[in-house]
Amino acid sequence: MEYLKIILDLALQFWMFTLVAILILLGYVYDKFYTRTVLTGFSCEKMPVMKPLRIPTKGTSFFYAIWLWIMTVRNWEIEEDFHYKLYGQDMVIPKGFQFDGASVPKFLGAWLSPVGVLLLGGLVHDYGYKYATLLKKDGTTIGPKTQQWMDKTFRDINIDVNGFKWLNYLAWYALRAGGFVAWNGHRKRNAKIGE
Repeated sequence: MEYLKIILDLALQFWMFTLVAILILLGYVYDKFYTRTVLTGFSCEKMPVMKPLRIPTKGTSFFYAIWLWIMTVRNWEIEEDFHYKLYGQDMVIPKGFQFDGASVPKFLGAWLSPVGVLLLGGLVHDYGYKYATLLKKDGTTIGPKTQQWMDKTFRDINIDVNGFKWLNYLAWYALRAGGFVAWNGHRKRNAKIGE
């Protein structure tokens, strides 16, 4: 009984590690029964060429710079047109597009990088959130899409790419719960492709 109390105390004291361990265990069990299928037909010949953008701390007050350092997520810029296939169509994300990758809570950042296993789905998703559509290679779009469609596409691209169905469903549930903030912000700005 004493060992159980010690283990429980450690699990509570190091709750972040406990949470990650539980998620990994659940993912392992889930993957044992999951049959892999292709959902989006996503493919790309090479990874996107990206450059990190500076977090603008220089020239601000000391406390604002600390706030930015702790709370800001690094943004990335696409350096070359990123070509990919999705649902049987040739697609492109143009050079110059800026995005922040998958929105991962800071406390999970040590285990789940915003530009790690969720990168490709996050890139397509961020582009789709900004414009409410995706761009085909021929310069036309796939037509207006909803937030729900973009979130599902994010999930399914990542399942096709990284194979972690459980992880991608967790990310999808988080998007369904809080993604409306970013979606509504982009709808207010109403950005158009090519602007």
